[in-house]
Parts: sequence; C-alpha cells; structure tokens
Amino acid sequence: MKNMISMLPVECISHIISLTSPRDACRSSLVSSVVREAADSDFVWKSFLPQDIKQIISKSLLPSPSSLNSISMKDLYFHLRIHHQHIILDGNMAFALEEKSGKKCYMIGARGLSIAGEEDKLGYWQWTTVPASRFCEVAELKNVLGLDIKAHIKTRMLSPGTTYAAYFVYQLLGCRFGFAQTPIEFRVTWEQSRVEASYHGVCLERVVLDPSAASPRAQYRRDGWMEVEMGEFFVKEGDKATVECSVREVNGTKSGLLVEGIEIRPKLDM
Repeated sequence: MKNMISMLPVECISHIISLTSPRDACRSSLVSSVVREAADSDFVWKSFLPQDIKQIISKSLLPSPSSLNSISMKDLYFHLRIHHQHIILDGNMAFALEEKSGKKCYMIGARGLSIAGEEDKLGYWQWTTVPASRFCEVAELKNVLGLDIKAHIKTRMLSPGTTYAAYFVYQLLGCRFGFAQTPIEFRVTWEQSRVEASYHGVCLERVVLDPSAASPRAQYRRDGWMEVEMGEFFVKEGDKATVECSVREVNGTKSGLLVEGIEIRPKLDM
C-alpha cells in the first residue's frame, strides 16, 4: 500500500492530503519520503490556512510583517497556533489559529473593549503593564460599584461553519474583594446587519470569578491567566452580523480585577 501511494505524482498526493486535516498531514509525512514531500508542501498547508491570511498578517504590528510571508506555509501554520504565537494586529487585538483545526481565533484586548467608567477621572480603573500579557496594557479595577464591559466582533472575520465560544480572560489580585460570592453576568448576543434587525440573546451565564469560591467555571490557562466561558454562537457561511459579548454586575463594590481581554475561539468538541 505504501509503495502504491508513493508511485502517485507528488501533486496528486498533495491534493489528497489537502482534503484531510493538519494532524493527518503530519501523520502521513511518516509514510515515505515521497509522501513527506507532498505533505510538507505549501499547497497542502495553504489549504489549512485562512484564505485572507496575507491580509491579516499585513495588519500586524511586527517590525517586518513581510517576514511571515517568506516562511513556508507549514511553518506559518505552526507559528500561528493558539498556544504558540499570537500576532498583534492593531495594538488592541491578537490573532492566532486554533491548534487542531486551524480556524481563526481573536482576542480583543482591554484597550479594545468598552469599559464603563474607564474614562472617568474618579480612579475606578487604571491602565497598567503586566509582563504576562501579550498586550502593552491591561485594565485594573481599583474600586467600582458594578461592572459593565463589552466586546464586539464581526462574524465575517471568523471561520464559517464553526461554533465559537467567548471567554473572559482575567486575573484576581491578592487584595481583591467583591468576587467571592456575587456572580457576574455574562451575555453573548448577535445582531444581523439589517436595518430592521434586533438583538437575540444567545447565551446568558452567571459565574463567580473567584476560584477560592470553588467555582467550576473559572479555569486557569496555559499563559498564566484565568478564563470563564461567557457563551457560544454559530457562524454560518455568508454571515454578516456583529456579536456582542458583555460582562455585567451592578450589585456591590468590587476591586482587584485585572482584565486582559475577551477571546473568541472555536468551541472544541468534548
């Protein structure tokens, strides 16, 4: 069987492999040197990358964005996997590929969020630098009565035919208060881009953020931050909608919260 496959033209093998998945492509490269040549080809790995990947890279804040265009498609794919390397697009948003599927992931940084009270001069919030963050600044909650944070993303930026989930990415400081008992309301809604469109609630969750309160929904991430799933939504082919992800709580004073952003990534099958 191995010899029969190796007898096929490299172009034909590449086309066959391009119809599989990144994981299958890596596995098939072990079959023989001929199949490895096909499996590692730009033709195969270009099929796993988003069609607009060059436009996305051109918006990055890398010193030389064109440097990513000079590497192989396979190296580019692995460079952009979500647990390996994000690229910062405009200072307020990061882009990566989901590790297994290669579908688009975005994180909207704190500077790209709508945070009620952030612009007030009453000291409710302040901007601070955290070495563990991919962004230059994160938002630190000093003292405020209630939370109201929103993120927006257009579905045309995402991979069609995909169920996405939104995640609130944060840290709690040692001097925090107001998070151990009072649940925070998370809502994910979408709006069709038509004049007569209205908002439709997709998911509403209430979660305690403090892990010391034995909250099963607050999870530690590989990058040292914590996250809570806010809700999910499905992106159809040709969708032209805007998704709003909101964090809200109006009962009680709170302090000691660091907000890195809200991440939008494909919902993995369990």
